Amino acid sequence: MTALCVVSLVAASVATASEAIPKHGGILEFASTVEPGNYDCHGNTSFAFLHPVAPHYSTLLKFDAANYPQIVGDLAQSWEVSPDRLTYTFKLRPNVLFHDDTRLTSADIKASYQRIMHPPPGVTSSRQVDFGAVTAIDTPDPLTVVFHLQWPDAAMLANFASPWNCIYSAAKLAEDPQFPKSHILGTGPFVFVEHKKGESWTGRRWDKYFQPGKPYLDGYVAQFMPAPAVMKAYETGRIMAEFRGVTPTQRDQLAETLGDRIATSESPWLSNLLVVFNTNRKPFDDARVRRALSLAIDRWGAAERLQGSTFLKYVGGLMRPGANLAMSEAELTTLPGFAHDITAARIEAKRLLAEAGLHDLSLTLLVRDIPIPHYAGADLLAQSWKEIGVAVNQ
Repeated sequence: MTALCVVSLVAASVATASEAIPKHGGILEFASTVEPGNYDCHGNTSFAFLHPVAPHYSTLLKFDAANYPQIVGDLAQSWEVSPDRLTYTFKLRPNVLFHDDTRLTSADIKASYQRIMHPPPGVTSSRQVDFGAVTAIDTPDPLTVVFHLQWPDAAMLANFASPWNCIYSAAKLAEDPQFPKSHILGTGPFVFVEHKKGESWTGRRWDKYFQPGKPYLDGYVAQFMPAPAVMKAYETGRIMAEFRGVTPTQRDQLAETLGDRIATSESPWLSNLLVVFNTNRKPFDDARVRRALSLAIDRWGAAERLQGSTFLKYVGGLMRPGANLAMSEAELTTLPGFAHDITAARIEAKRLLAEAGLHDLSLTLLVRDIPIPHYAGADLLAQSWKEIGVAVNQ
């Protein structure tokens, strides 16, 4: 099921059209329910990591937040893709400075991507596979970087735009490949100030940022707190925003409590919910068991039931619903587990379990400690599997 919606709320007066013009100044205080264990973009995986850390960094390309999924340049001023899709040439912006006043060059781009593609010992690269097609990186001059591919990759520009692919200083990486795990040095709009463990993360406006007039904010403070504390933090004015989302019920509660001092923004959640089986252990090494558990999930009914508590409302395949290459509903329903007839699917699921010799299967479901949407999603799985005689421990 492809999920939907992150709700962010800002405790502030509702602006008129004239007041909507950006103004400089102010400190944004927001809640973060996850605290970074280390500072390395290349190795982390939770998108909550990006909230405090990403503002310190730049990437080669980036997604245009106002026109998703359009891709625009970040450090790249322009780029060209060869007709055979095997060569990507980027021209970098001149006069980009790291926060230690050293100048960014193509060597920094190359070193950062080499680290992603070929991580040194002790370095974790969570997106190494994204650049499996790249065979070489050339830097013909300080402001040009060229990526050579061994086969065309339709996702390559999107991979370059990933916010995880922070560009690091080649000099710092040469001194210590582990430097980014415990230090922050980027070219982004905000300079790192401090990380008070268990409390907060602070960034300050970088006055030498390469985008003229930006950032608008003087700085930001991420306040670390457990998810249950977010509502109270809104109500007391401790925070102005939270980016992981609240439930529809909580949204309505805040609107009632804070009135016109709060604004709500809703948009598609560009991610998905996955069920991962440990295939190194029985019975999950048996494809019949995995298929049975998948068939038992009422995806279409779940989309209807969960949207009221989690904003999950679309069913999708590998591609984002509504995207050019996404399957239509008619196409999806031809896939195992996506048929509308959940009764027939569960009959087949029971048959597969019996064929595998399992009549009293009990399993343990580990769930991410993030209430929205994972708790409700886990409850749905437990209920679905109970329908085919499978007991679930959560």
